[in-house]
Amino acid sequence: MATKAALVYCEGNFAGLDGKTAHGLVRFCEAFKIKAVIDSQLAGNDAGLLLDGISNGIPIVADLATALALKGPPVTTFIYGMAPATGLYGDADRRALLAAMAAGLDLVSGMREFLNEDPEFAAAAAQHNVSIRDVRRPPDLKDLHLFNGSIATASCVRIAVLGTDGAIGKRTTATLLVQALNESGIHAVLVCTGQTGLIQGGRYGIPLDAIPSQFCSGEVEAAVVGAYRSEKPAVIVIEGQGALSHPAYLSSSFILRGSQPQAVVLQHAPARRQLSDFPFIPMPTPASEIKLIESFAPTRVIGLTLNHEGMDDAEVSAAIALYSAELAIPVTDAVCRAPAALVAMVLRAFPELCTPANPKP
Repeated sequence: MATKAALVYCEGNFAGLDGKTAHGLVRFCEAFKIKAVIDSQLAGNDAGLLLDGISNGIPIVADLATALALKGPPVTTFIYGMAPATGLYGDADRRALLAAMAAGLDLVSGMREFLNEDPEFAAAAAQHNVSIRDVRRPPDLKDLHLFNGSIATASCVRIAVLGTDGAIGKRTTATLLVQALNESGIHAVLVCTGQTGLIQGGRYGIPLDAIPSQFCSGEVEAAVVGAYRSEKPAVIVIEGQGALSHPAYLSSSFILRGSQPQAVVLQHAPARRQLSDFPFIPMPTPASEIKLIESFAPTRVIGLTLNHEGMDDAEVSAAIALYSAELAIPVTDAVCRAPAALVAMVLRAFPELCTPANPKP
């Protein structure tokens, strides 16, 4: 079946951290063909060129009418591409979403407000014969899982991609790590823990921060065990959320407890000085985060991956050299360095995965 064409709404935020859902969809999406991004402040740009310096043919346009007039397959879906800390819609957002429904588009959103429960949106969906998918809606209580120890049956390498902050690139690095491993002949699958990965088409995962805390570890465990039983991969990569040291988020603790990873890859932004949504709190160092992770759980940090925001290529190279020497672990940037470095990072920690095609580094 052909992939549905979709528009991503990211008005005023594609250049900022709150546009991270749009960023993920522009970089990678199995569930939809992204036809355009809507952000009037950046209209006329190529989304990939603006984001990563590489053109991907996804235009940024000013409004819905312009997007619908683009040539190519007809659009069926309107994706809300922002992730503000509040998880709430503004008045302009609501107007844009209702206009998309009036144009006959289905809605997909990962916000904390559930549009299906909003009388205005429920009525509009019925009137225009369109659907609403609230990605962050958790399962019913009767369908949630408590931790039960079944993670011990997932007898493969499990790697969590954690970070020193939120909105720092953990999902992107996790996605690229899985792609690199599969392309090298090592069967790997991704377990998503956030709304963006699920919108992208992730086969395994949960909207972790929407789950009641009593069930978080169990839901992570169930997602990882489900992925293992379905595919028997050599490696399962678990997308991280927030940071273990972050004062506002506990998601990393549930990921470590539920998935019980043998290893962690840590994502860090060297140029970031304060936590993204909490500018009054300084960023932790990779060394302090590694110490905390390895004290909290029986695991080891096997590598550091960098987010190059605010850095040029020479600064990235310098940071790689600096952290490699300081931490005595492999360091790379998953976006702007060769994927072979990610594979080598894993093979160095797990030589049993080596094959003639992937000899030990």
